[in-house]
Amino acid sequence: MNQIPELKFQSRRSPVIGRGGMVATSQPLATAAGLRVLQAGGTAADAAVAAAAALNVTEPTSTGIGGDCFALYYEVATRQVYALNGSGRAPAALTLERIRREGLGDGLPPFHPYTITVPGAAAGWHDLVERFGRLSLAEVLLPAIDLAERGFPVAPLTAHSWARGVEAQLSKALNGRELTIDGRAPRAGEIFTNPGLGRALRILAERGKQGYYQGEIAGAIADVVAKAGGCLTVDDLARHESTWVEPISVEYRGVRIWECPPNGQGLAALLALNILRGFDLAEMQPLSARRLHLEIEAMRLAFADAFRYVADPDFSPAPLDALLGEDYAQVRRRLIRPDRALPRVEHGQPIAGSDTVYLSVVDGEGNACSFINSNYMGFGTGIVPRGFGFTLQNRGHNFSLDPEHPNALQPGKRPYHTIIPAMATRPDGSLYASFGVMGGFMQPQGHMQVALAMLEDGLDPQQALDLPRFCIEADGRVALEEGIDFATAAELARMGHTVQPVTGLARGLFGRGQIIRHDPDSGVLWGGSDPRADGCAMCLE
Repeated sequence: MNQIPELKFQSRRSPVIGRGGMVATSQPLATAAGLRVLQAGGTAADAAVAAAAALNVTEPTSTGIGGDCFALYYEVATRQVYALNGSGRAPAALTLERIRREGLGDGLPPFHPYTITVPGAAAGWHDLVERFGRLSLAEVLLPAIDLAERGFPVAPLTAHSWARGVEAQLSKALNGRELTIDGRAPRAGEIFTNPGLGRALRILAERGKQGYYQGEIAGAIADVVAKAGGCLTVDDLARHESTWVEPISVEYRGVRIWECPPNGQGLAALLALNILRGFDLAEMQPLSARRLHLEIEAMRLAFADAFRYVADPDFSPAPLDALLGEDYAQVRRRLIRPDRALPRVEHGQPIAGSDTVYLSVVDGEGNACSFINSNYMGFGTGIVPRGFGFTLQNRGHNFSLDPEHPNALQPGKRPYHTIIPAMATRPDGSLYASFGVMGGFMQPQGHMQVALAMLEDGLDPQQALDLPRFCIEADGRVALEEGIDFATAAELARMGHTVQPVTGLARGLFGRGQIIRHDPDSGVLWGGSDPRADGCAMCLE
């Protein structure tokens, strides 16, 4: 595995400040791709897709056209927030009966070909540019095509993740060697070229989404999935479409926080914020045990509801009005004890009427795009459609195999999705911030924590991203990042939380975020980029 310096930092980055447009991503080359498109006259939508495509090249450990995407788009002319669901659906032939018949009823292995749902990213890119872009898709994808065909130097943290992915997936998956150098991961600073991905992006640029879902690429996807033992077909791919959906939101300290609705888990972030707005957090130190306890408990309650209700709304619509109402927030808020962790957290019963990349772009006109794209577990399944240089996601691993659960696997259904972009607007409809934190189930926790840092503590975007975080893990433990002191950890343990300090490279657990905040009076943009990643924010002026 590549050796890189341990992640020991007290970030001294200043926020990036400018007016002519800004891009923030986890890879400098992707940020540069977005800026290149803004300079060519593109909108925030054009630049976001350009950056997402460049990230497919430079950070395939996390993202690509074999995965899914979601976007929130703020249109300055209308002061409206629009939501795009670019996630794919389960194959028509994949049923719970089939899984049980093959002895997999207790759970799918994480990289099994049955976890491959239709990749939605390519259609999402096309549809976002078609609705809100100003340039052609070919112009938007050109920077990524250049990077793929000419090669690029691999960034340090990406090299580390790449080596882990070779060991976990690529070395075992069909055609996985296409994303290696003679079977190994590229090292930090080593040039990697991906002509197969360049070819796939050229097809997408020339033919649009039909070139992906109804042509040579679709055939290669169906072929490799069949050889791996899966059941995704060219018909499944041809049926795919993105959907424009109504975003969901709550008000917090005078700012409206926006998320995509289920099947995404943005609901969890909003539920937690709704609970917390009933407490006076500003009078508590940001990393004090008292405050972290309230945030952890609110997040645990929010996750309990999200894990119960987040599902494909075409099959199991969640009672969103009830879940996000103040009456329900009060019910959940009253469960929190000020000095003791709840021994067990159950989902509520509201009554009706009751591994991933995130990027942010704001263009010079004030339009904003909050965008997220993912393969899921790093390289996803690690399976590569022969000759095309991208891996297929394993997003279907998030389906429940309990037939009574709202998120139960069904043909043509979208699974519970971890990837979520966020947006915030002021009461007059002006843009406050485009932001997000990537990283599995850390994402709603990260959204909540950086929103609180800005709205309760007055931190700028870079300071908000630098602040040490907590992460509630699947087993209930609370991971505490280096920078949260021992006395605080001990006090949380005394309250009944099972805490685990986390240092070094394991700090990737706490996600990697990007924030661009907008000053409506001056038009100045304030950008921050997470020091836990390789990237940066950059502006045009």
